[in-house]
Amino acid sequence: MTRSAINTGAGRVLLFLYALFALAAGARASVQIATNFDEAPVAYLLSAFAAVVYLVATVGFVRGGYGGRRLAMVCLLVELAGVLAVGTLSLVLTSAFPDETVWSQYGRGYGFVPLALPVLGLLWLRAHPESRDAPPPTGNAAEDADAAGDR
Repeated sequence: MTRSAINTGAGRVLLFLYALFALAAGARASVQIATNFDEAPVAYLLSAFAAVVYLVATVGFVRGGYGGRRLAMVCLLVELAGVLAVGTLSLVLTSAFPDETVWSQYGRGYGFVPLALPVLGLLWLRAHPESRDAPPPTGNAAEDADAAGDR
């Protein structure tokens, strides 16, 4: 049995969406922080944090393999927790969010994609498990290449 690649097929769509959201959230946060930081610092810093999470998840999907899968999974779990927490808080404590974040109201400003994306990503990772025959990396590039059949 060979390794299941998380960055092939529909995984490429996820990779593209995560890269797009990293760019969109990063650009939004940069402009907001540079021009209006005093108006809603928490909201703008949360958008910057979301951009970092999207970027690191993108790196996980690009890397693939054992390490990439773990990295992506951690990011998706952090993202899902963030969307649920910020989404709920932005509805309950509206005064704490004078301006929207990427995750406000569960990503309403982005068509709820920030709510759906981590769920779809986690389902993708679950549907494409790492092969049991592919051991975790040892840190030795030559041994890892042999184990993966890359030689």
